Amino acid sequence: MNSILTLSLLLTIASLSAQMTPEKVVQKQLEAYNNRDIDGFMSVIDKNITVHEFSTSAVTIEGYELCKKVYTDLFTASPKLNSKIITRTVFDNKVIDHEYITGRKGSDTPIELVLIYEVNHHKITKITVLRKQE
Repeated sequence: MNSILTLSLLLTIASLSAQMTPEKVVQKQLEAYNNRDIDGFMSVIDKNITVHEFSTSAVTIEGYELCKKVYTDLFTASPKLNSKIITRTVFDNKVIDHEYITGRKGSDTPIELVLIYEVNHHKITKITVLRKQE
């Protein structure tokens, strides 16, 4: 009986792990972003998250607490914040989104970005941001 219970538990864990693909992790983050839901957003962010600017390789956010503060402030200042995916590419544990963002900090000016998310163990561990040159 113990081996049946163990096998059942292992199959359940494997099933749950298979359900949270890198794409689903990033999609959950996107939905929380659009809902300005900081708890949902942070639920898929790794404690050692880093955010990088592609053009300079500069680290703009490092660590869970700073990430939470930056996005809490952004959500508060952006009641009409919305990101629309133009294209999404999944490559191994990387998800590459070409996004069109509106309502950032109350601005009517849309922003176009490419974001490269790296997902490990169901958490986003690194985000690289490519900004469209004006």
